Amino acid sequence: MVLFPVIVLLLVILFFISFVLFIRRLLINSAVKANNSSDLSEKMDKLIEQNEQLLLLLKEQK
Repeated sequence: MVLFPVIVLLLVILFFISFVLFIRRLLINSAVKANNSSDLSEKMDKLIEQNEQLLLLLKEQK
């Protein structure tokens, strides 16, 4: 009689622990992705700037 409520309680505790760890992992991954996207944005800006400089040099040569 006591075994069933103990098993249910352990399953509920396991669910909450798993849920908290899942949410934590989501938050960590979203922070990493946001950081990577800002790095990518900076690199793209640098490439665009270099491309514009190259186009200006090519126009000057004509």
